[in-house]
Amino acid sequence: MAKNTIPGRIGIRQEDKDHTEQRAPLTPKHVQELTSTHGIEVLVCPAPNRIFEVEQYQAAGALITEDLSRCNIIFGVKEIPVDAFLPEHAYCFFSHTIKGQHYNMSMLQKMLEMECTLIDYEKVTDGHNRRLILFGEFAGYAGMIDSLWTLGQRLLWEGIPTPFAELKQANKYPSLQAARQAVREIGEKIRRDGLPDEICPFVCGFTGSGHVSHGAQEIYDLLQPAVVEPENLHKTEKKPHLVQKAIFQRQHRFRPASSDRPFSATEFAGNPGAFENNFEQYLPYLTILINGVYWEPGQPKLVTEQAVKSLYASPEMPRLRVIGDITNDIRGSIECNYRATNSDNPVYVYNPFTRETIDGWEDNGPVILAVDKLPSELPREASAFFGDALLPFVPSLAHANFELAEKHLELPPAFARAVIAHQGQLTESFRYLQRSLQKTT
Repeated sequence: MAKNTIPGRIGIRQEDKDHTEQRAPLTPKHVQELTSTHGIEVLVCPAPNRIFEVEQYQAAGALITEDLSRCNIIFGVKEIPVDAFLPEHAYCFFSHTIKGQHYNMSMLQKMLEMECTLIDYEKVTDGHNRRLILFGEFAGYAGMIDSLWTLGQRLLWEGIPTPFAELKQANKYPSLQAARQAVREIGEKIRRDGLPDEICPFVCGFTGSGHVSHGAQEIYDLLQPAVVEPENLHKTEKKPHLVQKAIFQRQHRFRPASSDRPFSATEFAGNPGAFENNFEQYLPYLTILINGVYWEPGQPKLVTEQAVKSLYASPEMPRLRVIGDITNDIRGSIECNYRATNSDNPVYVYNPFTRETIDGWEDNGPVILAVDKLPSELPREASAFFGDALLPFVPSLAHANFELAEKHLELPPAFARAVIAHQGQLTESFRYLQRSLQKTT
């Protein structure tokens, strides 16, 4: 590692992947605790897009500087441009490389060439493989708010006014509390005045069982929906004063490809290729689909391009108007999700007949929400939540000797499991990424 780094000194870099990124890994409140209680030196890069002002960090005891070269470890949130790495330094951020994502292999290759150490928050887990450092439900919160807002705008374009048109995008509210109240009021209007007959029955479907899906459901539940089992979707009645929700577990989404035997989670985990899509039978009954699953290549896709084409080939407008793909694996579980978006231009229509995408909500096809950093739309609360989880580990990381070989690194066990590369070499648990690296060279 770099010989001039100082133990006990950390850096907080500016987020420069996208100008809409407003989050920080640690807030001024966290910095104050690190400096006053633990004696940690904190260097913070100025960043005009960050939700917290540099003066707030300065008042908390941080040094404001562009130069992080003598920091023992540098913290960020999202991916780092390939030309921004310092040689032989330790970095901690969401690298989005563990699935071999081709669009980040050049970044990983650069880190290896510069003999850097990479620690990825996504792999910081406890002994039961449960993630510890995450933005929790915030992606779900923002994704659900944005999906309801998108639906309102789409229906307005179709000439169908609804209370959803009164909603705003999540980042246009001053706080999560204000956004919650707005959704709550929409629910009251629906119960009082009802929804147009053209969009009834109104059903929002949810996939996933983790933080993302729970967060999205928490927002949707403010509408006071009735729960309908997936098997009963074909029997839902037109009730204009009622919104409904369906939750799709894995046995609803997948089935064995070569037999009629029941779904087995154990078998699926060991051989996902032996299963096929069981989900698309439910698509015609959904108004909104919120996708919050963890998906890997080799698993069946949930929504194929062919299924969307068949749905929109009907002479009547299908119910499905919006797909909120919070998971956002490009061409992954939602095959018609062609590209990630940002908060300035968050949605596009996928035209199933031309396979083109058109920004906004005005075209024939489902509107896709594909913002790849949804928690940044609620930056203040999301950063506080994230930093609360990260803070207990920071003193140990600040004093870690990254010049030691991997097997001698004295890191908290949760973070030791998250070291993807050390001193320019992939660690044992992540050597499988070499195959993805070779494909990009």
